[in-house]
Amino acid sequence: MSFVTDFKPTQLIVAQTSPALWRVTFDNPPVNVIGPGLMKDLKDLLTELESNDEAKVVVFDSANTDFYLAHYDLEADPQIAEALPGTTGYAAWVDILVRLSRLKAVTISAIRGIARGAGSEFVLATDIRFASAEKAILGQMEVGFTAVAGGGATARLSGLVGRARTFEIMLGGEDFDGTLAAQYGYVNRAIPDAQFESFVDAYATRVSKWDRRVLVGIKEFVNEFTLPADEVFPRQSDAFWDAASRPEFQSINAQLFNRGLQKNTHIERNLGAEMGRTFPETSTTD
Repeated sequence: MSFVTDFKPTQLIVAQTSPALWRVTFDNPPVNVIGPGLMKDLKDLLTELESNDEAKVVVFDSANTDFYLAHYDLEADPQIAEALPGTTGYAAWVDILVRLSRLKAVTISAIRGIARGAGSEFVLATDIRFASAEKAILGQMEVGFTAVAGGGATARLSGLVGRARTFEIMLGGEDFDGTLAAQYGYVNRAIPDAQFESFVDAYATRVSKWDRRVLVGIKEFVNEFTLPADEVFPRQSDAFWDAASRPEFQSINAQLFNRGLQKNTHIERNLGAEMGRTFPETSTTD
């Protein structure tokens, strides 16, 4: 498989079933957090796809069947990611998600494992989301960190699940299994895990055989009516990073790391529930 640029990912596995059908696998043990390394790989991948005239479908899956994308790397220096080049002029994560949502290729999230926070924001920025009924977990837990989601989850969810259910998801900060996520419209459908891979492969293969011009045209017309305006995302990113600098956020972050955050532990597997039992040790008068 050849690339236009010197693309040598370290936390992605990129393979082609055919020139039209790509499979991109997240591989950042132990729980697939989204840090500077993975973000660099994603930016480079987007550059490849933006300049590729043959790719029709890209399936994103995970090498870890327990964790799809756990969440943003809360241990990494954010300035490393912000120094990565982008094309939109937006903050690093927003740059990735906006470019992902505007790719000409059809993007499919094959969610088999946990996708919370920024992981949930990633799948929301793809065109189609298929979830394993037994293994998929989605959620936006930022409220428990005393923050708003920074990658546009409120804007994207509102168009998918409606106003009231967006409030339920964002204000509760709880986990949604694949079946309930499908009922809400958070994902397209939940598929029994035993049939999950074969279903995704069959659907992606089918779509990859259609005329690329028609696929691009369908995406353009649908995007015209369904994609939020790009300009809404920088304000949400700024709000998240403002919150991340506050003592309340830092207190919760420290408590969770002391209990095993970003490791394959009970806290990561049950973060939606654990957020409801974790509170800042520092109070504010704001």
